[in-house]
Amino acid sequence: MSTFQEIVKGETPVLIDFHADWCNPCKEMNPVLKSLKQNFGSSLKILKINVDNNQILSDKFSIRGVPTFMLFKKGEIKWRKSGLINEETFINLIKPHL
Repeated sequence: MSTFQEIVKGETPVLIDFHADWCNPCKEMNPVLKSLKQNFGSSLKILKINVDNNQILSDKFSIRGVPTFMLFKKGEIKWRKSGLINEETFINLIKPHL
């Protein structure tokens, strides 16, 4: 299995979804993320990370609220935001990094 660093260091942008099973806003984001995956296909990776099961990564990136989204490309954080985000906003943020 690939490590987090291996996944985010590539040319393909990676959208990270820090979420929790008990988080209702996180559940609300699932259809948006599914639609993004359909729209972008293989040109975007989406990685869901459960903060309760991945405390070390959550601490490393100072995740204080869920959902928190981060966009990585070539190992660098290109964008970060917490809370509910609509699909159009995601598309506008991701396209420049393709």
